[in-house]
Amino acid sequence: MKILALYNIKGGVGKTSCAVNLAFNAAQCGYRTLVWDLDPQGASSYYFRIKPKIKGGGKGLMAGEHELEDLIKGTDFENLDLIPADFSFRNLDLLLDDKKKPTQQLKKRLKPLADEYDFIFLDCPPSISLLSEAVFAAADLLLSPIIPTTLSLRTLVQLKEFIADHGLKSTRLMPFFSMVDSRKKMHKALMCEALANYPEMLTTAIPHASDVERMGVERKPLGAYSGKSRSAQAYRELWQEILARSLMQ
Repeated sequence: MKILALYNIKGGVGKTSCAVNLAFNAAQCGYRTLVWDLDPQGASSYYFRIKPKIKGGGKGLMAGEHELEDLIKGTDFENLDLIPADFSFRNLDLLLDDKKKPTQQLKKRLKPLADEYDFIFLDCPPSISLLSEAVFAAADLLLSPIIPTTLSLRTLVQLKEFIADHGLKSTRLMPFFSMVDSRKKMHKALMCEALANYPEMLTTAIPHASDVERMGVERKPLGAYSGKSRSAQAYRELWQEILARSLMQ
């Protein structure tokens, strides 16, 4: 089992759409796949047409009243399951702070699922917090979507510094470009610069396209309603690149 976290300090970078579409592609390839929607806004849950609510809420989960496997819901797609969000997840930082070894709590709860899934995707809320540190400790890969703008690239620098300053040597960061407008010269220039400066950057970019925005209307992964589109192909290529890179180590 590999745990892949979709994370960025900044919101509005296409994190949830990437989590949903990458998980969908993993499932389509035959991998047993689970998405855990950790964002109290519940966008991933919404895309999969599943109510963003879990029994006992975040408090019950952290208290050990419910195991993660008891919270899993099936989606409309083969090999693809979901642990829905809950609005109480907004308090996960406080709940984690009350536990011994708080940054190890997510990893501890995910461990029993090792025999059930090949890949688990964590759709994470933005910001740097105790929950973020728990995600970093649990994830095998930290996938960070970056818009090719100066401010978005600045968050990548901040994230790399945070990982280094906190001694998170086992956290493997894989940033990639999201919401790219190929018509903008600045996007192209910043992408070239970043690819030269950050060897860990994935080369596949996700375009800024209306068919991706339609996910909120269709309430399903892009590949399920527009599988031949340029954006759907980009997500498939990104997934294959992630697989290739992760298998190298």
